[in-house]
Amino acid sequence: MSPPPRRWSVANAAILVTGLTLISTLLGFIRDVVIAAVFGASRELDAYLAAQGLMNIIVAFVAGAVARSAVPVTSREAAGETDGCRGHRGFDTAFTITLLVLGVLGVLMAIFAAPVTTVIAPGFDGPQAELTAYLTRILLVATVLVAGTNLLAGLAQVHGRFGWSALEGVPFNIVMIAAAGVFGPRYGIVALAIGFVIGSAARLLIQLPPLRAARVRIRPRFAVSDPGFRAIARLAPAMLVGSAIGNVNTMVDRAVGSTLDDGAITALSYAWRLIDLPETLLVASLLVPLYPALGAAAADRAEVRRLVGRGLSLIVTVLTPLSVILVVAARPAVALVFGHGAFDADAVSQTAVAMIWYVPALLALSCRQLIVRASYAIGDSRTPVTIALIAMVLNLIGNLVLAPIMGVAGIALATSISIGTAAVLNGWLLWRKHAAVALRPLAGLVARAAGLGMVALAVGLGVRHLTSGLPSVVVGAAVGGAVLTVYFLGLFMLRVPEAIVFRQALGQVVRRRNRRSG
Repeated sequence: MSPPPRRWSVANAAILVTGLTLISTLLGFIRDVVIAAVFGASRELDAYLAAQGLMNIIVAFVAGAVARSAVPVTSREAAGETDGCRGHRGFDTAFTITLLVLGVLGVLMAIFAAPVTTVIAPGFDGPQAELTAYLTRILLVATVLVAGTNLLAGLAQVHGRFGWSALEGVPFNIVMIAAAGVFGPRYGIVALAIGFVIGSAARLLIQLPPLRAARVRIRPRFAVSDPGFRAIARLAPAMLVGSAIGNVNTMVDRAVGSTLDDGAITALSYAWRLIDLPETLLVASLLVPLYPALGAAAADRAEVRRLVGRGLSLIVTVLTPLSVILVVAARPAVALVFGHGAFDADAVSQTAVAMIWYVPALLALSCRQLIVRASYAIGDSRTPVTIALIAMVLNLIGNLVLAPIMGVAGIALATSISIGTAAVLNGWLLWRKHAAVALRPLAGLVARAAGLGMVALAVGLGVRHLTSGLPSVVVGAAVGGAVLTVYFLGLFMLRVPEAIVFRQALGQVVRRRNRRSG
C-alpha cells in the first residue's frame, strides 16, 4: 500500500515559517534594544547573561537533542495515519522522561548555584557572583518550560502545523520588552529574569492550540521498551553533542569575558546579535527550500553537489557585501541600534570592536550550516559532530590565549577562527568522503568574492571618511549603498555564475509573491 498523501506543502510551509519567523526575530531585536537602553553594558546585565547561558546549556544538552531526535521518528509514525492521530507512545515516553530529568537537574543546579557560578563566571566578584547565582535559580524554572515548548512544537510540525511554532517568539518577546521597559527601571535586573520565566510559559501555551486542532493527545508514559522511544534514544547522543556545542562555546566566551572589564559579556552578546541578524533573516530564508531537496537527492551525488554549490553561491553572494558593510560601519550600526539610554559611548565602542572581529564567523557559520545539512542528508552525522568538538576545543584555546592580549576582540576572533576552521573541515570532508562538493567551482567562487569584497571595502572606507561627522543613520546608509552597488555591479559586469544563481533566486521569490497576490 502506498503511503498516504502529505497534508501540507514543503514550499508553502517554508514560506509561512520564514514570514512568521521574521516577525519573531524583529521583535527579539527590539527586545534587545530596550534591554540595552534600560541596563546598558552593566555588571547586572553581565550577571543575567551568564545565568541565562547556564540555563540554555542545560536545555540544549537534553531538550534540544530529544526534540531533534523525536521529529523524524514521530514523522514516520504520522505518515501511516489515515484516520487521525492514534497517539505516539515513544514520543510520550521521551516527553515524560525529558521533563523529569530536566526538573531534577534544575533542582540540583539551584542547590549548587553558588559554586556553579564560580565556574561559569570566574571573574565575578562577591556581589556580582551572588547576583548571578540568584538569577540562575530564577531562570532554572524556565528549563522545563522551554523543553516542553521545543518538544510540543516538533510534534505539531509532524502533523503539519507550522504557524504556531514559528510565532512562539512573539509572546515571549512582548513579555520581555514589558519586563525590561516597564518593570526594569523599578525592580532592576530581577524583572528580566522573572520576565524570562513568564515569557517561556507563554511560549509553551501557544503550542497547545495546534495540537488540539490536530487532535493529538499526550499522556505521561514510561514505555522504555517501545520501538519509537528506542529509535529516539538511538538518535539522541549525536544530536545531544551537536546541539550543546554552540551553547558550550557561548558559556566559555562568557566565562572568559567575566575576567575582563565590566560590560564585556554584554558587548559580546550584543555584537553577536547584530552579526546573527543577517543570517537569520536572509540566509535562513534562502536555504529553507534546499534542505528538503538535499534529503530527497541523497542517493544522487551529482544532484547533491549541484544543490550544495547553488546554496554556497547564494550564501557567499548575499553575505560577502553585508560582511563588508558590518566591518566598515560597525560603530555607526551599533550606535544606531543600541546607543540609547544607559548604553553609553564606551559600550558602543566595545560592542563595535567585538562585532568587527565576529564578522568572519558570519560567512563561515552560514556555509557550515549548509554543508552539515548535506552531511546529515547523506547519512553522515559522525563527521559534523567530531569537527564540532574540535572547534569547541579550538575556541577554548583561542579564548585563553587571545583574551588577555586583545580583550573582547580576542574572544570574538577565537570564535571566528573556530567556526571558520569547522566550516573548512566540514567542506573538505564532505568532498573527500562523499564527493558531495565541487572544489574547483567553490575555489573560483571564493576568489571572486574576495576580490570584489576588497574593492567594495576600499569604496566603503572612502565613503565612511567622506561622511564622518554626519549622523550614524546617514553614515550607515551611505556605506551600505556604496558597498552593495559596487559589489553587485561587479558581479553582473563580470557575468560570473553566482550572478545568474542570484538572479534566478530573486525571480523565484517574485513569482511566488505574484502567485500569492493573484
